Amino acid sequence: MSQYRVLIDTDDEKGLVHKVSTVFYKNDLNMLSNSEFVDKENNKFFMRSVVDGDIELKKLKKEISEAIPSNANIEVIEPKKKNIIIMATKEMHALGDILVRHEAGELEANILAVISNYDDLESFVKKFDIPFITISHVGLDRATHESKILECLAGYKDIDYIVLAKYMRILTPRFVEAYEDKIINIHHSFLPAFIGANPYKQAYDRGVKIIGATSHFVNNNLDEGPIIAQEVIHVDHAYGWKDMQRSGKDVEKVVLSRALKLALEDRIFVYANKTVIF
Repeated sequence: MSQYRVLIDTDDEKGLVHKVSTVFYKNDLNMLSNSEFVDKENNKFFMRSVVDGDIELKKLKKEISEAIPSNANIEVIEPKKKNIIIMATKEMHALGDILVRHEAGELEANILAVISNYDDLESFVKKFDIPFITISHVGLDRATHESKILECLAGYKDIDYIVLAKYMRILTPRFVEAYEDKIINIHHSFLPAFIGANPYKQAYDRGVKIIGATSHFVNNNLDEGPIIAQEVIHVDHAYGWKDMQRSGKDVEKVVLSRALKLALEDRIFVYANKTVIF
């Protein structure tokens, strides 16, 4: 007996939950949990089920596809640790939070390596017995540096996600296309406000009363990819922008780890530059 996650997105129509659950019943599967959502504006249906039993994957997918609209996307996933690569620059807080959670067994992940364009974090990462790879950008144009990173990544099989834990270089469309919907970033602001460099200074100048962080998938528009998780904290007139920045780091690391956990547990559907999360 094994557990599986069944992910379905398709055009909405009446009776979809009944049709899918009937397939589960006929295959002698026990439904441990189920969540569904209908986007009425776009007539889209989303469903995430956790089932257990003896599953014949091809047979189950075939029977589900025959029961629901023909344009459905269907995934049947056996829960197991996913392979991730972390990319960072010099800041430790977001990377450190992930490494500690991984060490504590909180993340369903194999961290294959940490890649950085500086070697500042090498001694810290090696304390967790995780490979650290420095690919310096010094003296290289962006395309050449990125090619070296892509060449390094090509040496790893089956990368499920790349996590940008304060990796402070903009990725080109070539890189994004190679890992579409697989790159998770943390932005030190409550998007879509204050996009770009030094959002805390922007927030301070505007006199905001809340600051926050946003984790999102990377696309070709800077800091505008599908949002996965967000969080805010309250500030007041006594905060300078550096005070905001220090407080913001606590929010950033929590939000990034939360987004990664959702991805590792197959709880995210991406569509129309948005996400549905169960």
